[in-house]
Amino acid sequence: MEELIQLRHELHKHPEVSGNEKQTAQRVLNFLSNYPPNEIITQLGGEGILAIYNGKKTGTSILFRCELDALPIHEINSFGYKSVSHGVSHKCGHDGHTAILCGMAKTLYEKPLEKGTVMLLFQPAEEDGNGAKSVLNDSKFNTIKPDFVFALHNLPGFKKHQIIVKENTFTCAVNSMIIQLKGKTSHAGEPENGINPALAIAEIIQVFNSKINTDVSSKKYCLITPIHINMGEKAYGVSAGYGEIHFTIRSNSNAQMRIIESNLEEKVNEIASKYNLKTKIDWTESFQANENNSEAVKYIRKATLVQNLEILEKNLPFTFGEDFGLFTQQFKGAMFGIGAGKNTPALHNPDYDFPDELIETGISLFHQITKEIFNA
Repeated sequence: MEELIQLRHELHKHPEVSGNEKQTAQRVLNFLSNYPPNEIITQLGGEGILAIYNGKKTGTSILFRCELDALPIHEINSFGYKSVSHGVSHKCGHDGHTAILCGMAKTLYEKPLEKGTVMLLFQPAEEDGNGAKSVLNDSKFNTIKPDFVFALHNLPGFKKHQIIVKENTFTCAVNSMIIQLKGKTSHAGEPENGINPALAIAEIIQVFNSKINTDVSSKKYCLITPIHINMGEKAYGVSAGYGEIHFTIRSNSNAQMRIIESNLEEKVNEIASKYNLKTKIDWTESFQANENNSEAVKYIRKATLVQNLEILEKNLPFTFGEDFGLFTQQFKGAMFGIGAGKNTPALHNPDYDFPDELIETGISLFHQITKEIFNA
């Protein structure tokens, strides 16, 4: 494990945000050069890497995915491998997930498969929701048709090494909405000569708030969070003629998210028309729900039992977004969690750090999943 822990610390020390993972990818390639795959694809969907290890005989193909990117968060830890990149740090554990997949590469090289194919995807740009889409749309990925896809995520707040599984929706669908409202600027002493978006913004907030359903077990679960509002300028003699408001919307199914999106757009256009405003709506940082395949989850359960790990069957989906949902839409697969410790700082917190002990657990479980599938 020392080699992998050292790699993880090196990745942690030199984090890169979504779309800029050039040096991170190079560090992964340097590592893989010691355990060369049968085939390697680089520059996949940006800085992505796909390492392919073939067995002696053809058979089932499995893809495991990790993420390369870090977050625009300033780290407050003081250990020797803390981030040297100002305002950027690994606060979601992608450095640990990458080390796990590098450990899989080492295992597959040293213990070649008898049959089947294992593909290791080092995916860029998960945090902004663009990475999975970019990989899947890359022409270099056209011929990649895995029978199963898997990914894991470390989860603070759960017992260390505990495996968290769930069939159907594992993580929620998330989409972010940008609403631009264009009216007409006027003198603040003559607001009747302009069109100010303030009342429309207030009404949009109220209407959106009325549609919130915080019961994640309900088919109509809908969480709407105001993120940013901008209106006019700090010029007290001027009545604003332009406003902008951003929301993040969450649903526990992709189908329900489409309904919510359509309904919200309709309401915005109604309100804008009422106040004689022109409107423009954009959607950004979209994450499809991870809808876990029951057969894939069955293999995770079997592997967990063989590895003598504790398993937790989660009843409700996690409310965070994860772009692995695009993979589970196209291929049979599942995402699962590994407990990072009850008292570990939460994901995206400035004092978070991935627990090194999870690297071995992740490798062992991924490797056991391959055994369960290939021997089925």
